[in-house]
Amino acid sequence: MARAVSDAHRFWRDPALPYLEARAVEDGREVCYGMHSHQTFAIGVVTGGRSEYRIGNARHEVAPGMIVLMNPEEAHACNPLQDLPWSYRMLYVDVRWLTEVQQSDAFLPYATPVSTDPALFRRLDRLFELLFDPDADILAKEEAATGFFADLHRRLARAGEPVGDDHGGLRRAAEFITTHCTRPLRLADICAASGLSPSYLVRAFKARYGLTPHAYQINRRIQYGQKELRRGRPIVDVALDAGFADQAHFQRAFKRHVAATPRQYAVARPG
Repeated sequence: MARAVSDAHRFWRDPALPYLEARAVEDGREVCYGMHSHQTFAIGVVTGGRSEYRIGNARHEVAPGMIVLMNPEEAHACNPLQDLPWSYRMLYVDVRWLTEVQQSDAFLPYATPVSTDPALFRRLDRLFELLFDPDADILAKEEAATGFFADLHRRLARAGEPVGDDHGGLRRAAEFITTHCTRPLRLADICAASGLSPSYLVRAFKARYGLTPHAYQINRRIQYGQKELRRGRPIVDVALDAGFADQAHFQRAFKRHVAATPRQYAVARPG
């Protein structure tokens, strides 16, 4: 008999707290990601089962009680092990808001991609419960989020190490791709904007961002699509405006990056 799998995606967003977005998955056996990155900071808790967490060139096996952290633009993927059930909750945090909480002039990255701190896990899990509670006051959610990330900064941030780019050309390349992500791009276009040779760009860009220039562009198109879906726009219009040939291409790429369909993502639980 075929087993039943209920991945049960839940997305939470609230216009009153635009710097936070949460997600919960109850059974992640069929929730599979390709390598991708976020413009936001991301942090999550594993609530059941085990999975493989890849970030950069490192691999970690994560289990219940563990926290995973992804600094902005760090390429990563988290996928089930041996078809075993696992569940998790993720929180995506606006970098400007988080930088203000850190009381820093520039975002300070976090020192570890994995934490086993039980007190930190309990606080983050309680924060998720509060965010998903439709009866909780906005002030209570705001206070809890601010308090948690202030504590996270004290525990795990690498003080004095703001995120930067050791090569201005790579930064210009990334900015050019981001600005023009919905357009068809050629390598020559990116090289002209960045002042880099094609061979150096292809080699160094992946070393810096964990993605090739093309993969980075697709990643940015998906992020554009997420923003437009949050605005309530029709999926087919978003797909074409994001630069995809049709809705089917958009849906396949979206599922690889978000591990949910555009429709599942668009239906968020109100706060």
